[in-house]
Amino acid sequence: MANILIIDDEAGILNLMTKLCRSQGHDTTSILSGREGIQALDRVKPDLMIVDLVLGDMNGIEIIEYSQQNHPDTQVIMVTGHGSIETAVEAMRLGAFDYLTKPFELADLQRTVELALQQRGKPKAADAKGTPEFDITMEPARLIGKSPKISEILGIIEKIADNTSPILLEGEFGSGKQMVARSIHNKSKRNQSPFKVLQCSALPEDLLEMELFGLPSSRSETIFTRAMGGTVLLEEIHMLPLRLQSLLESYLEEIDARRLTGTLPGYMDVRFIASSAKSLEECVANGTFREDLYYKISVIPIQVPALRARKEDIPLLVDYFLGRHSDRTGKPRFEVDKYAMRLLEQYGWPGNVGELQNAVERACAFAEKSVVRPVDLPPKVAQKVEITDDDEQVTHQLPIGTKLAEFIKKQEKLFIRETLKFNGGSREKTASQLGVSIATLYRKMGLKLERDKMLNS
Repeated sequence: MANILIIDDEAGILNLMTKLCRSQGHDTTSILSGREGIQALDRVKPDLMIVDLVLGDMNGIEIIEYSQQNHPDTQVIMVTGHGSIETAVEAMRLGAFDYLTKPFELADLQRTVELALQQRGKPKAADAKGTPEFDITMEPARLIGKSPKISEILGIIEKIADNTSPILLEGEFGSGKQMVARSIHNKSKRNQSPFKVLQCSALPEDLLEMELFGLPSSRSETIFTRAMGGTVLLEEIHMLPLRLQSLLESYLEEIDARRLTGTLPGYMDVRFIASSAKSLEECVANGTFREDLYYKISVIPIQVPALRARKEDIPLLVDYFLGRHSDRTGKPRFEVDKYAMRLLEQYGWPGNVGELQNAVERACAFAEKSVVRPVDLPPKVAQKVEITDDDEQVTHQLPIGTKLAEFIKKQEKLFIRETLKFNGGSREKTASQLGVSIATLYRKMGLKLERDKMLNS
């Protein structure tokens, strides 16, 4: 939980951002003017400040300057409906973590808030030269798992670690594509150089172009130059606008040509990796992704499996997340009892590894005596469990938490329906086979006998 100060002179936007941050479990202070915002900044000393560029009584840039001088540990996110590259650069040079233009997606704000809080206490966005950093430098990570699918990927990583060919990682959101990319980087000879990540959906097109190719007046300051000698990962590349796709294809073509002729300058010497939650082949087919760029970046394709396809890795991942929680909070390491672990292993995890991590974090918050039990898990995880009937060799999904009478009623209807199918729809044969009267059968099916007779007459 963090302390967040939000300053915006539009009451509707202010209320919306406040609700979003509170829904994430953070304490918020909401201010409608710049002067009052500075007073609140001194009073609250927040972990994060979200500030509008244009306020009624002063400019948001002034508030950022004041914050950096008097509260350097406070992370800053600027939001505005009057966006420009120059303003963004100025905000980032002053130390703002990120910059969002109105109207923005709530998911973008939510993600930016969490990323800003994760980076709190680390070096600010501006480097010694005042260069804006829109990308994320992640802490060292490793790919966790022993399943056949993960073992196969680890084998591929061993073979391609020092290959210079572009890599394409495809897989569902939260499946661990960034971990695969980081593992490739860590295994390569480039592991002492930077690993830079840029989310293609996180920035407006003009700022995205600046990060990839620099300002028109200075093409040297880009994510590629800041990753010199290391690795660049472009996440969600399927979201890259078509115009920028064309520019990226030309840039990668130039890198290939210079590398082939031995004239590759140091600032272009990077390992390029792209990731996508959508099939780029399908994107090419529907015209949203350039075919030439697709072939350029998919020299080495790797399919990252969903968590439900490698459930044997769940205990290892849970153990890893428990360790991280203990390290971060300083509390004793939590344990997961066998019943809770059984639920974790049997849940479908549509949100993949990210959803599992959130479930573990929640469980630790609710658990007593450092032991995670089924009741501590999110309801959607704890209320469904699959069991195997050894006699019938079939699997049943039991909605744990449902009232017994409600469950029995649903099972009765299911059994009657299947028996009806067996008897070709004959209700008389079904009633006889089940040993109940036709009236009881109709009642359990929720039908009225008289109405049904009239319809059949």
